[in-house]
Amino acid sequence: MGGVSDTLTDPLLGRVIDGRYEVRERIAAGGMATVYLAFDRRLERDVALKVMHRHLEVDPNSREFVARFRREAKAAARLTHPGVVRVYDQGVDADVSYLTMEYVDGENLREVLAHEGTLSLAAALTTVEQVLDALASAHRQGLVHQDVKPENVLIDSEGRPRVADFGLARAVTEVTSSTSGTILGTVAYLGPELITNGVSDARTDVYATGVLLYELVTGRQPHTGTTAIQVATKHVHDDVPAPSTVVAWLPPEIDELVASLTARDPEARPQDAGEALQLVRRTRGLLDEPTLDRRADPPSGSTVLVRDGDATAVLESASPGSTVALPIGLGHPFAAVGAELQPLPDDDPEAREPQRAERRAGWWIAAVIVALLVLGGGGLWWYNSIGPGAYTTVPSVVNETEEDATAILKGAGLTPDVERTFDDVIPDGFVISTDPGAQQRVLNDAVVTVTVSKGPRMTDVPKLVGRSQEDAEARLAELELPLGDVSETFSDTIAAGEVMSITPEAGESVPHDTPVSLEVSAGPAPIEFPQVTGMTEDEAVAALEADDYSLDVTVEHERTEEADKGIVFAQTPGAGEAGHRLDSITITVSDGPPLVTVDNYVGMDYDEAVRAANASGLKVTTTGKWSFLSDKDKIVDQNLQPGIQVERGTDLILQYD
Repeated sequence: MGGVSDTLTDPLLGRVIDGRYEVRERIAAGGMATVYLAFDRRLERDVALKVMHRHLEVDPNSREFVARFRREAKAAARLTHPGVVRVYDQGVDADVSYLTMEYVDGENLREVLAHEGTLSLAAALTTVEQVLDALASAHRQGLVHQDVKPENVLIDSEGRPRVADFGLARAVTEVTSSTSGTILGTVAYLGPELITNGVSDARTDVYATGVLLYELVTGRQPHTGTTAIQVATKHVHDDVPAPSTVVAWLPPEIDELVASLTARDPEARPQDAGEALQLVRRTRGLLDEPTLDRRADPPSGSTVLVRDGDATAVLESASPGSTVALPIGLGHPFAAVGAELQPLPDDDPEAREPQRAERRAGWWIAAVIVALLVLGGGGLWWYNSIGPGAYTTVPSVVNETEEDATAILKGAGLTPDVERTFDDVIPDGFVISTDPGAQQRVLNDAVVTVTVSKGPRMTDVPKLVGRSQEDAEARLAELELPLGDVSETFSDTIAAGEVMSITPEAGESVPHDTPVSLEVSAGPAPIEFPQVTGMTEDEAVAALEADDYSLDVTVEHERTEEADKGIVFAQTPGAGEAGHRLDSITITVSDGPPLVTVDNYVGMDYDEAVRAANASGLKVTTTGKWSFLSDKDKIVDQNLQPGIQVERGTDLILQYD
């Protein structure tokens, strides 16, 4: 919390920046900027105001720094991930380069480590997962953080990690590396390629996150030394030690994970935060709950000791998250340049001031008058050409209309040069920024570049209906339109996975960051096949083809004694089995009992004929007279003609003699 001493020593406290942000309290200070709690008078809300240190933007590179800083701030402002601290605004007010961010009421991860010492393995992995998820969102947009460290991971009131300061270190390094041969960053987390070449990409953020994981589970940083150069050299020449060398119970899966994230060769690491996130999640899935719940003992004492073989290095008393400047290319010789300037020789050592002849008083008066006129004219020329009168101050025209801004600049004796660009925040026709910025001193008639908003970049929603979901999402990504909600709807007419409708509609012109929602066909609705056995053929077909099922029915006929003629006695698939509307089903309808062939029973003994007829499935009836003169009666006639086929159970009348 700020106090009277802060007010006396910090001139920004109480100041209103850009006529909008009232500076109320200093929150933190680092190697690149100081952070204040400010009140946005326009939107009536608290914001975090980050003010760049003056030494980062002084001549000769101030214009380049401001331009790069503005570019990175705009890129960061496009990030809308819930794990990223939102950037609201950026600008320059007199000698103050600033950006405003979402104010997160909580503490940072460094402060958590200060009073916790270490985190449980589960909490550490969860924190790293959420950090990587936020970084992955940035990496997909080509934005690299370049300064991942506990100080830049804020813990909000709900306990969620929020990543801050996207692109700030990158903007500074792009300027300092090209002019002074140095990079600016936090030495404990710098990737080897950034130290040796001054080059970073998504893999550099992965390296820093691996160091962060090491620190969360062990309470120590992997590389320490008495100077920043020593620590940086270790990053270049030494692998990050396995965490289990410090905390013996840590499983080998954690050692392998840290080794993969912090490989010195960028090609050996996950290629971006999204790939690293999948690796962390796979590792977590290999660990049991008791192991995940364990936490290493915090380092003893206030000074952290890290053992590397037989050597012990002691951390400096400075904050382990301090930002320092390092030369690019550690390990390579640097030649000192610069020589003393030699004085210029006298071009006429023999010259002497001529003797002044005596003149009359009138000549003296005339000479004095002429001298006064010359001096006055020369002074006037000097004042207006190279003196204070040759300069003017650029007025503030940000958020003015283009017409008003050009009129104000012309009124100040400046020449406006209007450029137009898209902007998601500033309305069409209003000024985003000027170069040189407001309150800067420039020569009279200097050209001031005025950047005017064209409003948000608009994009026509493409035709996606009829495409597969995969093709539709690829097309949206190609147009840089975010994917909105994806819902599934059952359909009898549209194949599964095909886009049925979109919102907004195709052809509509929308801001480029408008999410496009997809309604995708899930194919026909699932059903259970109904029971139709026991129904007549017509009843079964009507039930299966009804709107509730709309099945494709195939009817087969078969003779059976299981059902009467015309009754369904079998179905495939069976009743209760799972299927979908429009599926096929086969029902089998009875054509009556099976057929049998009538034999010729005439001439056969009575008993033999009856047995044979019954065995064939015929219903036998006999008629005739008994003969008591013969032991065996013979069949003399039958009512069914031999050789014909009749249904089983048909009546057969045998006549005997």
